[in-house]
Amino acid sequence: MDTGSGATVSYRAEERFPLCSSFKGFLAAAVLARSQQQAGLLDTPIRYGKNALVPWSPISEKYLTTGMTVAELSAAAVQYSDNAAANLLLKELGGPAGLTAFMRSIGDTTFRLDRWELELNSAIPGDARDTSSPRAVTESLQKLTLGSALAAPQRQQFVDWLKGNTTGNHRIRAAVPADWAVGDKTGTCGVYGTANDYAVVWPTGRAPIVLAVYTRAPNKDDKHSEAVIAAAARLALEGLGVNGQ
Repeated sequence: MDTGSGATVSYRAEERFPLCSSFKGFLAAAVLARSQQQAGLLDTPIRYGKNALVPWSPISEKYLTTGMTVAELSAAAVQYSDNAAANLLLKELGGPAGLTAFMRSIGDTTFRLDRWELELNSAIPGDARDTSSPRAVTESLQKLTLGSALAAPQRQQFVDWLKGNTTGNHRIRAAVPADWAVGDKTGTCGVYGTANDYAVVWPTGRAPIVLAVYTRAPNKDDKHSEAVIAAAARLALEGLGVNGQ
């Protein structure tokens, strides 16, 4: 989506794809939305025990003795895809249904989160649980990063978290020049070649571009390809008349 012209480039944009960890970006946005009504929320400490840790919790596992603030958990979930952090935040929001309700509140009728980490990564073909469509993801991302779905301070915090993501260097970020700003959130389910990335890209001298690339393969043991995601992003940028790399 070219936010300057309104032009779009799409392929299978209405189909449902597994969210994998990409839900964590929207989770952080939901936390920020709540912080607009709940003063001090982001600085609230959350204590948790070892039983809260699940595989791939690289940040939260370091703070078992001290706990983490809601803001720190949000940054860990977005920028390192920390699974325990995501589950702890989901608990604060009322579980997967709470996040789905937030997405409905911003006009997204497609997104649905049904399960927690790690169960939500099953990516079973034809299973609508824990899915969205590329078009819905793109439209929601635009509302949250460039529109009015969040108040200005919260919107800027969300953008800053996305810009600081560490997991997407070989996906959409690989399709754009190094001097362009990019904020993204990835997801990788680990089965059926299922992986994704969505991003806001700020090309030099023109309006931001919002992209969502979701991929999957037919067989459970198929591996995902970051190169395919980057190539799809390049094609989308070319279709919008934007020179990537």
